[in-house]
Amino acid sequence: MNNQNQARYRRPKAYKNERFLDSADARPLRILSEYLEPLSHFRREKIRDTIVFFGSARLHEDGPMGKYYSEARELARLLTEWSNQLENTSRRFVVCTGGGPGIMEAANRGAQDANGKTVGLNIGLPFEQLPNPFITPELSFEFHYFFMRKFWFAYLAKALVVFPGGFGTLDELMELLTLAQTEKLAKKIIIVLYGTSYWREILNFEALVRHGMISEEDLDLFQFADDPQTALRILQDGLRKYYLEPGVPLPEREMETPAIAKSRI
Repeated sequence: MNNQNQARYRRPKAYKNERFLDSADARPLRILSEYLEPLSHFRREKIRDTIVFFGSARLHEDGPMGKYYSEARELARLLTEWSNQLENTSRRFVVCTGGGPGIMEAANRGAQDANGKTVGLNIGLPFEQLPNPFITPELSFEFHYFFMRKFWFAYLAKALVVFPGGFGTLDELMELLTLAQTEKLAKKIIIVLYGTSYWREILNFEALVRHGMISEEDLDLFQFADDPQTALRILQDGLRKYYLEPGVPLPEREMETPAIAKSRI
């Protein structure tokens, strides 16, 4: 076979073979990429940990429940201003969202209002969900796999604020509550349910206790808040106690990169 024919039949290197990379056989590589690529960005940007905001993509500033948009924006601004004042070479308690519209946009927007970095973990959907314009560009990610997106929500989070939402918000909340309940996070996560009347109507936690489906102690996994100042106080108190006080063990207090975060997930 001459050189011309050899070139014609020469196969591309596997890592450059797009047909292979899109195949079922390469699925483990695609999953690994959704771990390694965000990790490299978080290391480069010195993102040590996050405060995750969950909530509906359908809540808008001028809608019937628009107050939640405004209050999510304000809370994210207050948290970012507080975080920016902490004495540390790494970025602590960075606001992180699912990257889309609604409450996600509000939280990213509030962090940007305070001139802070802010993370968006977007997901590719059949009805396209574009990243909102308030995410820090180098911290804007789009995932194919829901479970890898959830991994990054849980892995870096030290606190969670859950605004009113639907199926997606409930799914994310219950997953984090389950991880906290079963101690799979191997860390304390502060969880705030924002909007007491909404959450008490949607979820009857007391009924779960009454029927023996959860323990009464499980109700201590979260707290309620109805204004940005109350939520801020709950978050600051918890973060100071578990992550900023001098007596906190170094593996929890001084995490150099996400790669050595103390976590079982």
